[in-house]
Amino acid sequence: MDVMDKLTILADAAKYDAACTSSGLDRRARAGQMGSATMAGCCHSFSADGRCVTLLKVLLSNACAYDCQYCVNRRSNDVPRATFTPRELAELTIQFYRRNYIEGLFLSSAVVGSPDHTTEGMIRVLRLLREEYGFWGYIHAKAIPGADPLLTRRLGMLADRLSVNIELPSQRSLALLAPEKQRAGILTPMAQIRDGIAVSQGELARFRHAPRFAPAGQSTQMIIGATPETDRHILTLAQALYDKYRLKRVFYSAYIPVSDSKLLPAPRQFRPPLLREHRLYQADWLLRYYHFRAEELLDEESPNFDERVDPKCSWALRHMEFFPVEVSRADYEMLLRVPGIGVRSARRILTARRAAPLSFDILKRLGVVLKRAQYFITCAGKLLPGLRVREEQVLSHLVALEQPALLESTPVQLSLFGGEGAV
Repeated sequence: MDVMDKLTILADAAKYDAACTSSGLDRRARAGQMGSATMAGCCHSFSADGRCVTLLKVLLSNACAYDCQYCVNRRSNDVPRATFTPRELAELTIQFYRRNYIEGLFLSSAVVGSPDHTTEGMIRVLRLLREEYGFWGYIHAKAIPGADPLLTRRLGMLADRLSVNIELPSQRSLALLAPEKQRAGILTPMAQIRDGIAVSQGELARFRHAPRFAPAGQSTQMIIGATPETDRHILTLAQALYDKYRLKRVFYSAYIPVSDSKLLPAPRQFRPPLLREHRLYQADWLLRYYHFRAEELLDEESPNFDERVDPKCSWALRHMEFFPVEVSRADYEMLLRVPGIGVRSARRILTARRAAPLSFDILKRLGVVLKRAQYFITCAGKLLPGLRVREEQVLSHLVALEQPALLESTPVQLSLFGGEGAV
């Protein structure tokens, strides 16, 4: 099998992995080396199905020793198998970079033989890129649960970002669908990566040129919709991962049927929950940038998001006792909780109101999305002129605002939304 045939098989096998869409660090090119990384990220082109391909996203091998029911590369699945040699993949990456096809590499792998053997193969690829070819661009590598901690550390010294997929939201689901994996085995390398990053940052504070361990941090991914966990369960888990393991990002992947297993939703009767994935990404944005907590967004009475409106609007409608907010006096934390006011527009409001009285026209110029915010704010004690909507009608108006955007968006576009702008 030639290299391009392997690339066809292994790039397709990697498409269900959610690649990080930004590098997360700044690093300039050095003399005698090629490539650099910028904090702004790597996205500038997309494949036909909507996925970003600026990173070469590929598996080292899809010949997996595990039989996870939800995975297209599972041992029992009858699919073409291929494995790159480290030299083949390193040369392919460099050739693509020189042709300006890619800006970096996203490297994962099925478990070939054992976690240690698989990790050793990934390390050989990265060593060739870094030490022989002098590649200084962005590399995201998937750490393999169960690998020796020394191998994981070596991988982190070569990669910019590491990730360990938590796979499924509960131990029960993991035991049912992936009995060869244990939740403790997944969380152990997460803790190791967290501690390694902390030690590396401490060394850099004392020694400017100290080696850096996973400088862009770590992330994880979980599958949504293959198992019965609620949005509350998923979001609470994400909150715990951010708090305990200091993750940069949790990715949510809507389950796409790739198996006829009776333990999974029947393919013919199942539609990928892309809108649910979209709402979870929006809620995740609220956790990371809007100072919300998971327990605020969902509770036992409402364990799942209302898919008709975004999570911030849903929270506001359940807590109308906090509204309307007077934008001339509200603090930053309260401004962030107003639908239609984002992080940037909240900061602009704080700055602008020191210089002059605010008006709705000024708010619009500051970036406030008035079509949402108008129901929840006042300016100088007054609602938006002409607003004639009762509290019980607000939900229907917000739903009507959402529907055109959802109808115009393809399912793939929905799955890629990250909550940018004013939520």
